[in-house]
Amino acid sequence: MSHPLSPELVLQAYARGIFPMSESRDAGEIFWVNPEKRGVIPLDGFHISRSLRRKILREDFEVRVDTAFEAVVRGCADRDETWINDEIFAIYRALFDAGFAHSVEVFEAEELVGGVYGVTMRGAYFGESMFSTRTDASKVALAYLVSRLKAGGFTLFDTQFLTPHLASLGGVEISRASYLQALQDALAVEGNFLLQPQPVSGHQVCT
Repeated sequence: MSHPLSPELVLQAYARGIFPMSESRDAGEIFWVNPEKRGVIPLDGFHISRSLRRKILREDFEVRVDTAFEAVVRGCADRDETWINDEIFAIYRALFDAGFAHSVEVFEAEELVGGVYGVTMRGAYFGESMFSTRTDASKVALAYLVSRLKAGGFTLFDTQFLTPHLASLGGVEISRASYLQALQDALAVEGNFLLQPQPVSGHQVCT
């Protein structure tokens, strides 16, 4: 990279539709990514299956927000192949400290078993990564995240890429031009991640 990575630089990149990655956990270089096709989850199109709804109603998990951000990022990086190196970790921790990054955490008997984290800018949420060590824990995290984004007036949930997992939940792929228009629309409104959302399938998220 020609400039050292900083929270300010990362936010400027997000506002232009670009995000940083590394090749691996041990890689010393960071590169910028600007996909031709972008994954997004339409906030009115998130799909909660019957089995997921039943799991939420059974209250198998407790969902919290911004109480274990570093642990969620570590959980996301704890896999054979990851783009989260030490520099990436430090930058997102700095963004969390500055109020731009947030995590949704799923606990089972006080054990963190899943979660998702990302960055907010006005009406846009840039999802970075998620993890799960229990069946459906990451889906539960996403369900509560979507509820929070809708309550907070967000208009864009960017997932960067579309995976089969995200597609099963309502994710779609759009062109770069369509994404940039949606991004500009989202940056023109003010989202509030801290607003209490409506209950998800009958139960409220914990804060």
